[in-house]
Order: sequence, then structure tokens, then C-alpha cells
Amino acid sequence: MTRSLAVFAALLLASAVSAPPAQAQEAASRARAGADKLAADLVAKLTLDEKLDQLLNTAPAIPRLEVPAYNWWTESLHGALGSLPTTNFPEPIGLAATFDAPLVKQVAGMIGAEVQGLHALARQTGRMGRIGTGLDTWSPNINIFRDPRWGRGQETYGEDPYLAARLGVAYVTGMQGPDADLPNVIATPKHFAVHSGPESTRHSANVFVSRHDLEDTYLPAFRAAIVEGKAGSVMCAYNRIDGQPACASDMLLGEYLRGAWGFSGYVVSDCDAVKDISDNHHYAPDPAAAVAAAMRAGVDSECHGATLSDTAGLGERYREALARGLITETDVDRTLVRLFSARYRVGDLAGVRKPGGSIAAIGAPAHAAAALSAAEKSLVLLKNDGILPLRPGLRIAVIGPLGDATRVLRGNYSSPLSGTPISVLDGLRRALPGTRINHVPFAETYTDGDPIPVTALRGPDGRPGLLARYFNVLGMPPARFVPGAMADYVAKARFADTPVATRIEPGVNGRSLDLAQVSDHHRVIWTGFIVPPETGSYRLGLSGFMSGTMRFAGKPFVDLKDAPWGSLPTMKTVRLKRGKRYPIVVSGDAHTGTTGVGLVWKRITATPERDLRAAAAQADVLVAVVGLTSDLEAEESPVQVPGFKGGDKTTLDIPPDQQALLERAKATGKPIILVAMNGSALNFAWAKENASAILETWYPGQAGGLAIANVLSGRTNPSGRLPLTFYRGIDDLPSFGDYGMAGRTYRYFTGTPVYPFGYGLSYTQFAYGPLTVTPSGGDAAKGLRVTTEVRNTGGRAGDEVAQLYLDFPDDPGAPRIALRGFQRVTLKPGEARILRFDLSPRDLSAVTVEGVRKVLAGDYRVTVGSGQPGTGVAGQSAGFSVAKPVALPK
Repeated sequence: MTRSLAVFAALLLASAVSAPPAQAQEAASRARAGADKLAADLVAKLTLDEKLDQLLNTAPAIPRLEVPAYNWWTESLHGALGSLPTTNFPEPIGLAATFDAPLVKQVAGMIGAEVQGLHALARQTGRMGRIGTGLDTWSPNINIFRDPRWGRGQETYGEDPYLAARLGVAYVTGMQGPDADLPNVIATPKHFAVHSGPESTRHSANVFVSRHDLEDTYLPAFRAAIVEGKAGSVMCAYNRIDGQPACASDMLLGEYLRGAWGFSGYVVSDCDAVKDISDNHHYAPDPAAAVAAAMRAGVDSECHGATLSDTAGLGERYREALARGLITETDVDRTLVRLFSARYRVGDLAGVRKPGGSIAAIGAPAHAAAALSAAEKSLVLLKNDGILPLRPGLRIAVIGPLGDATRVLRGNYSSPLSGTPISVLDGLRRALPGTRINHVPFAETYTDGDPIPVTALRGPDGRPGLLARYFNVLGMPPARFVPGAMADYVAKARFADTPVATRIEPGVNGRSLDLAQVSDHHRVIWTGFIVPPETGSYRLGLSGFMSGTMRFAGKPFVDLKDAPWGSLPTMKTVRLKRGKRYPIVVSGDAHTGTTGVGLVWKRITATPERDLRAAAAQADVLVAVVGLTSDLEAEESPVQVPGFKGGDKTTLDIPPDQQALLERAKATGKPIILVAMNGSALNFAWAKENASAILETWYPGQAGGLAIANVLSGRTNPSGRLPLTFYRGIDDLPSFGDYGMAGRTYRYFTGTPVYPFGYGLSYTQFAYGPLTVTPSGGDAAKGLRVTTEVRNTGGRAGDEVAQLYLDFPDDPGAPRIALRGFQRVTLKPGEARILRFDLSPRDLSAVTVEGVRKVLAGDYRVTVGSGQPGTGVAGQSAGFSVAKPVALPK
């Protein structure tokens, strides 16, 4: 870069910071142009070898041009993932239950600040190029949760396209900041598109979807994230759509993304999705043709699973494609300009701005407070016969496998180093000091395996935690391995006798990215003692895969060498005494940065029925904490246990051992408060009939247990709403592999759900005044303002989620009903608020069977209330008409 160009870029940045909004936007646009120019100049200086290496998610350093290594693989679905404790917010399905776009934007901004902090840490330690160090993120997941069996549905904002669109835009703008041309962190909405299970067929599925469902259900959230949110990136999906792989789709990447939506950012593939084009879809005859198909369709950065093992030669497929004339060097250059421009604009490369971010932002106290607030707002009270909030003096027994659990709080795509988790049991003890709370352990079950807290660990010197010693590999490991060679290297690797770093750590986890002196290839040995807080039976062992061994009380205990990725923890049952020191040694090897091993346990009982009866006899109420974990409903998981296969559910029922517990609890005659933790809809039909209260809590994040306790105790008024339809069973639904929307979600389901989309109770009551409907310029087709008054008619303050639904003119393509607006408001007893909903033509539109989006001619009904009309909740309705249909663009 010339000195004059650098000065020009600095002046542009300075003017963007200090100028009024209109001038700032103009300056930012000039900065974008400047970044594009810098990127083009840089690409012109690269050799062909250097260019091809930059096309993968692991972009190596180019020392001669002072370009540092960069890894585009960064995850922050509901919290940053890194080697320091980051803040873990509720799983996205829980954030969706808040119906609070400003909250999601705030959460995304905080996560983004922590992503920037991890980037700053990597610069400080020289660990750039590893996962989680970039200034982009592969989030949010805005696929539509069309079927409750999908294991990854927990990552989404639910089943409704409008809700997903609004919250997707909120996440994107919160992550990127106020200026999309100079983003803080680039957001990457995924997986584009028509991707929502089954997990078992995702690498080969050919999804046939009607033009109606494509436009009506699968694309609106992506359109909003790109057109309104101005996301700087998008990730294409694994599956095919109508015969073409999503990462080689002319329709998705050309007709819609860069055509109708005017997208100017870069496209990243899902990991191995480009490889799938030839290997699994057989759309291309060989790997070179596959990378050419993806690049020509518009993919800029390929995520390849082999980068996890530092495999060399991945760029050779592109070289062969060039040699065969399948792509040109101009195609490569166009792609690289997009990628390098992005790195300039976030500040990873010098010339346009400095990277923001501070290590101090990681796990900041303000972020922890926001995690608690978000969790409280995400909780959905589904039933309450008057037992809640809990009266002072009640004796409580906490039962169920998740009562004292902490791993379940985190959900998937979360760091094991997230902030200190608070279980429901601990939360109740905090929220109800002085109350008699008895915990009843559960029997062995599939949800077992929580990280052992630092309070139960002691190092050799008696300090809390474990002594961690880091041993670097002997010799100089290669920067890249020929295909298949890493396995042999790992088998033969030997490590130094003297540790390169020694420190006390709070537990067993991969933390080495904050240690500059530790090699990417190293061994960690943790030593110390487990000191149980109470006498009893425990399941004890390791979580993780491939590498990890544990010695307990001087003897070999468990070994992870045969555990594939995504396995349930490897555990054994032992009897432990309160306060006794049990020596442990855990060893884990790392060959791509950090180990994947964790130390876990679970307090259990061999006599669950007897213990339940004894506890119930001394209790006034039973708090049953049941549900799933994100290790059971998961991404392409190897786990196959009753109710789960490959990451997806095979039933909507609560696991059989938990259902049996609930029925035994009912037989005691004591009232049951059911607290459910799960990332997807379950069949609550039995609980609806038999429990005194039901609280849906999702995977609520690090502060989830305290949030739950605050609601149960009445400190917090529940205010979440269901972003999903809760069905009775899979017999109510079409085939999982059928992507047609008929019979799915509240918009097209004609049966009777157990609990409907949008449903949720409060400890207070709300009432709505009549609606005023005002067409824009006298023509409703141009837009509409709907005004009403909402009043808190109960005896305590609370949040209401006002939901606006439309009933459409009779048309074959129109949904039964559709959400088109929502607002969360906080009201004191007796307080009223005027609510205004401004609906655009797109908000008023539906999609014809031919796939054309229109404001239909005819009579409409608009309803504003506490949930869907016809479900017995408070609300008001009014009618309006549209004289002439109006077609809208894609």
C-alpha cells in the first residue's frame, strides 16, 4: 500500500467518526471503496500459489506482504467461543421466546465485543489462524424450525418467518454495529437455504420445494438479513434444492442473493459443503469440478473439514480447475478481493481502520447481567393453577435429572469455558434463602455429565482448581500435513519432559490459546484432587473425543480414544465420601490448538423411587426439572438412544425414565411444578393435565438457574412466548423429510396443538382497547398503521408481548393466519400504553401458489393481543380491505 493511499484511508475513517449521520454514511461508503481498492492492489501482488491458499477457511500468513494468518471459522451463536470464559446467553430458541428484537440486538452487540476481545487476545499471543480468532462470525442461524424433530432447531429463532426475520436483522445489526460498511464483526446468516433437517441426510438430501414455500417460508428471513440488516456474509447450506447443491445454486446465489437482493458481501460454504458437491451429491464429477461449480455460482470462502487437521494441498483442486479451464484467474481474483476487502473493513488488515475490541470485554460483568435478564425474559409460563409464585415457607423438593445440572444450561455451539453456570437447585437456594429445599438425585441417565465445579477440585497445594502443565511436542511440527499424514504424526508424537507452562486452572478444558509459548501440538496434564461436597454415588469421567485419559485414585479410569465427535461422556459410577480427597490425573493431547477433553460428573442414586417417596413426605411442592440436552438433540450426532438418532428426535415425548418419575411424583399427591429444559417442542399433554404449573425454560444460558428461580419465587414476572407450536406427537405432522409446509407450523397446521405458537402466561393480566386502522394515503395496499391501547389490569408490574396477526383474503397460497408485528412493553399495575404498528406492503403481503408475493385484493382481519386470536387470550380485532392487488419484488 502506498503512503498516500494509507493517508487517504485514515482521513476517510476520521471523517466517518466525526461527521453528522448523512456525511458519516458517505464517508463510510468511501471507506468501503477504499477497502476494495486496497484489496484489489493486494491481490494483484499475490502469486498464484498464494492466491489458492487463501480460498479456504484457514488463510495462511503472507509474510512478504505483512498479511497475518486468518481463520474465517468463528462461532458465536449465543456467545463467543474462545480460550477465556465468555458469556453464555440463552440458546437462540430461548432468545426467540423473548419476542424482543432490541434485546437480541443488545445481546449480539455484547457477543460481538467478546469476539473482538478474542481477536485482540490472539494478536497478543500470536495465535492468529486458529478457530475463534477472526473478526467475522458464522451466525445467526435463521433457518425456519419447520419440524420439532430437527436437532439443530434450537439454534434458530423458531417456526415463523416474520419472527425469524426481525430477530435475524436484530442480531446482524447488533453484531456488525451501526455501519455495515465498517462492521465491528461481520455477521454470517446461515444456512442458505431450505435447510432444517434431517441431520442424517444433510450431506446428500435433494430437497424439492415449491416456489410458494420458498418465497413464503424459507427465504424471508434471509432477505431481511441481507436487504435490511446488510449482513456482510452468508453461508450456503449442505443440501440440494431442486437438484442443485445450495453452494452451487444459480437460483439461490445468483437469482436471489446477488440478483434480486443486491448482495455485495462474500459467501462462505458450510464445512465440507463444497466437497459434498462431488462426493455426496454427485452433481460434479470430481473435486476440481466441484470447487469450480461453487466458485462460479458465487462461493468465495470454502470451509473444509480437513483444515481441522492442518491438511496440505487443499488448494490443488482449484489449481486443477484452472488448468482445465473450469474457472479463470479472474474468478479467483474477484473472490479474493471480496475476502480481503472484508478483512480491511473490520481492521484485521491495516489501512482503513484499527480493529476494535478489548480482552477486558470477555465475560464482562455487564454481559453477565444481560445474560440473566435475557434468560428471565425467555421463560414461558404455560400453566399455573395458582401455585406460582411460590409462597414463603413452602418446603420444596427438587427432583429430576436436571435439577442440579449445569451442562444443559449452555445448549449447543457454546463454550465449555462460559461464565460460572447456576443450576436450578442453586438458583432456588439463592432466590429463596431460608427456605427448606431438598435435592433428590436421579438414577443414571443419558443427560448426565456436568463439568466438575472448581469448588470440588483442589490442586496439589490445596488451592481450588487443578494444576495444569503444558508440554510441547518434540521437534518442529510441519505447518501442513499431506493428506492422511497427521494421524501417523499423532501416533508417533513425543512430548518434552519439562513443561513449557504451569498454572492452576479451574478445571479440565482447552485453554492454551492464551499461552503464547505453547505449541499448537502439545500435551496437557491436569493433577489434583476431587473433594465431593456430599457423600453418595457419582457418575464420573470425561467428555470429549479422540484424546483424553483419566486416572482416578491411582488407577486407570476412562479413555476417550474410541469416542467419536459428539459422543455422550464416558463415565463410570463410584461411591464418594464428603470432604475426602480423591487423587486424579487427566491427560489430553492437542494437535490443532486446544484439547477437546472435559472432566465431568453427576450425583445419582441407586434407589430413586424410595428417595422420591421420602422427599415428597417432607415437602409441600415438587419442582421436577426434566427435559433434554443439546448432546441428545444435536448436530449430526453419533448418539443413538431411545428417542434420538443422529442428532434428531424420533419422538416428541419426554424421555421414558423422566415420564415415569413424573407419574410417580403425581402418585405422592404433592403438587408438581414442571420445569422443562429443551431446545425443541415436546409433548406436554400429560403435564398439562397433571402438573400444577409448567415453565418452559429452553437452554437458558449461564444464569438460567437463577432466572428460573426468580420466576418461580415471584421475583420476576414471566413474560416469554412460544416461538414454536407444541404438538401432541409426530403423528400430527407430515414426514420429516418432506419440506412442504402444508400441515406444519401454526400458519398451516389445522389440528389442535397442546400449546400454540405465541402462547405464554403472566402473574398479572392485560386488556386491549379497540383497534384503529389507518391506511397509508388512503390505500391499505401502500401500508397500514394499527393503533391500540394495552393496559395492565392486574395487581403487579409485568411485561406484555403484544402480537399482531393477519387473516388474509381467501387465496390458495395464503396462510391460515400470520404474525406481522410484535412489541414488548413493561407496565405497572393500572398503567396503559398506546401501541402503534406500522405495516409495510411486504408485511401485508402473502404468496400465491405460483410463488409471487402480493398484497392480495379483498378483506383482511387484523388482531392485536396476548397471542393468536381464537386461543382465549386478551385481544382486539378489526377489518380492512384492499381494492386492487399489488405485486412485490423478490
